Amino acid sequence: MCAKLYVPSHLAIEAMRDSGYKNTAFALAELIDNSIQAKADLVELMCGEREHIFGPRRSKRVEQIAVLDNGEGMNEDVLYKALQFGNGTRFGRSGMGRFGVGLPASSISQCKRVEVWTWQNGIENAVYTYLDVEEVKSQVRDSVPKPDFRTIPEYIQKIGNQFGESGTLIVWSVLDRLMWKTARAVIKNSELLVGRLYRRFLNNKDVSIRLAAFDLDNLNEVAIDKNAKPNDPIYLMENNSCPEPFESEPMFKPHGSDIVHKIEFMGEEHEVRIKVSYAKEEARTGYNPGSKPHGKHAKENVGVSIVRAGRELELNQSLVNQYDPTERWWGIEIDFPPSLDELFGVTNNKQFARNFSDIASLDIEALQREEGKTINEIKEEMNEEGDPRGPLLEIVQSIRREISVLRRLIDTQKKGTSKKRYDDEEFSVEKTATEHTRRRQESGHKGSSDEEEKMPPDKRKEEITKDLKDSGLTQGDAEQLAARTVSSNYKYVFVNAELEGSAFFSVQPRAGSIIIKLNTKHPVCYKLVETLNISDVEDADNIELSNRLTQASEALWLLLTAWARFEDEKEGRDKQFAEDVRNDWGRIARNFLQNDH
Repeated sequence: MCAKLYVPSHLAIEAMRDSGYKNTAFALAELIDNSIQAKADLVELMCGEREHIFGPRRSKRVEQIAVLDNGEGMNEDVLYKALQFGNGTRFGRSGMGRFGVGLPASSISQCKRVEVWTWQNGIENAVYTYLDVEEVKSQVRDSVPKPDFRTIPEYIQKIGNQFGESGTLIVWSVLDRLMWKTARAVIKNSELLVGRLYRRFLNNKDVSIRLAAFDLDNLNEVAIDKNAKPNDPIYLMENNSCPEPFESEPMFKPHGSDIVHKIEFMGEEHEVRIKVSYAKEEARTGYNPGSKPHGKHAKENVGVSIVRAGRELELNQSLVNQYDPTERWWGIEIDFPPSLDELFGVTNNKQFARNFSDIASLDIEALQREEGKTINEIKEEMNEEGDPRGPLLEIVQSIRREISVLRRLIDTQKKGTSKKRYDDEEFSVEKTATEHTRRRQESGHKGSSDEEEKMPPDKRKEEITKDLKDSGLTQGDAEQLAARTVSSNYKYVFVNAELEGSAFFSVQPRAGSIIIKLNTKHPVCYKLVETLNISDVEDADNIELSNRLTQASEALWLLLTAWARFEDEKEGRDKQFAEDVRNDWGRIARNFLQNDH
């Protein structure tokens, strides 16, 4: 007797192969999920390859991939169902299981033949069955064969490190859809992902995941043999895969306590926990820390980590400024139970939380501005329309606020480790721009800020300090910059700030001066302004390059002051028109810069 597939097999099997796995590593993760669910404390990912001749050269190609574990194993009835679509045993909401399609779907997304051996009373009693895509397509068979006793392949017995009293072996062959062609490439590209998805299990020593690459024709030739290390994207774990000097200590530090949201969903209360972290100062010291090994490691872990049942689903980048290299220096992790799968929109291949991504991609601030609604009003409106994603609004807004604070902290770190542009009196764009403005004033051109230059110096300094502090500067830096501006009678002040809207800078008359706020959320700030910042230019190794960048930097600042004066001299409808032009220019610049790759 054979168990029938739950689909018109010979017609649907090829369509089922396109099951949406991002790459081979994510497909393999489905098998590791099953092993951990079966209470395995050792999982081995082994890639066997052979040498092939391609014209005048020889090259190895991976031919088989095996996943071996020492979990509970399966009896014949469970194995009987394991390769059937939609007839698995992991339908519950208490663990990592989802829809009971993981083993067959992930396997045939990468190969044409998958074989399973499993045992509960020693490997000598292993039972076996398989699924072969070509046999199904050609209608040689339309069912999963009934399991029978079958000896585990000898090469697996030799390469495998541990065979428990119970366990499971899965072997992929006829590998026609792998993203990577060599065993070394499969291991290399799987290592970082496996370490991240299962970091909690690895860190708690609940499971050990071995990664091995070997030659099928020479079993003594094992090219790779290592254990996966935890890869923590919020960098709070002590022993992890981050390179020196942070391989045995956290590279980040927590930012406050965990944020806990109580969510009412489907008539029950559920808990969503958010952890927040950012880089320690020592991780960002020295010249260009992002180019160092630990900085490159952090670059691969940018995003909000979404964790379900202790296992990461995805590293979501909906809230990340893709153009900003400093985004690598903060980390946020969301932890929710499987009971909230429908709320978060967990996909059956456990690679996405689609509802979270959709809400995170909404421009809530724009909705509030345009429609004048509060978050609660938007949430209530979603509930009235039958949209179940309302509770995610509060979570996303909470994360947005945290990210905003983290960006300011990181920006302050950078300023603390480099020379401030306004420390150098010999290089003063403010001074040059002010001299040009004075000549325009003498020629009869008036600006709306000019009258307030007559304010008492102490009052000017107080108001400018307050505005600079509100923009994100520390009290000390704000006072220093305001005092310098007033004592030198400078017309212009530059400051970095997070601005709403599409303009990459704003013009703010304040106490006789004009504060030019550079929008750190705009790509211009990182693709141009920060690149040409004088403090970075002075760190350049090449003197000629440093001089050229210094000249370019000065030109940029003067360009901004020229626009600021142009806008300041306008009145009425002309002033409004100038502000509209600045916003439109920023919007177009943002679109060009975000789509240049």
